[in-house]
Amino acid sequence: MACKEGCKGCENEGLRSKASDMESLVEYQNEAVVSRTILQKRAGTVTIFSFDEGEGLSEHTTPYDALVYIIDGTAEITIGKESVILKKGQMTIMPANLPHALKAIEPYKMMLVMIRSD
Repeated sequence: MACKEGCKGCENEGLRSKASDMESLVEYQNEAVVSRTILQKRAGTVTIFSFDEGEGLSEHTTPYDALVYIIDGTAEITIGKESVILKKGQMTIMPANLPHALKAIEPYKMMLVMIRSD
């Protein structure tokens, strides 16, 4: 069944039921953070991000747990008062309601899985 024109998810129609290389889903851009939502459902979202070196997301909280998986590069993620360095192939869970921030030690790409239910 094809999407109706203008609906969410149409741009990802080509990702369904086939092998996809996560690293190629977003490109690096100079001095920028780029994101592409792959899935968006009531229960949560899956988003692929790329961060240029030195770029990041300032400290914030979300009411839901989130899993971060590093596809490429190296990131520093601060969760509460603890800082963790993640490299390609590593992941962490950012607990709900705990302040967190992300910074690119070098350009990196990540998959963010946000779960909106218990």
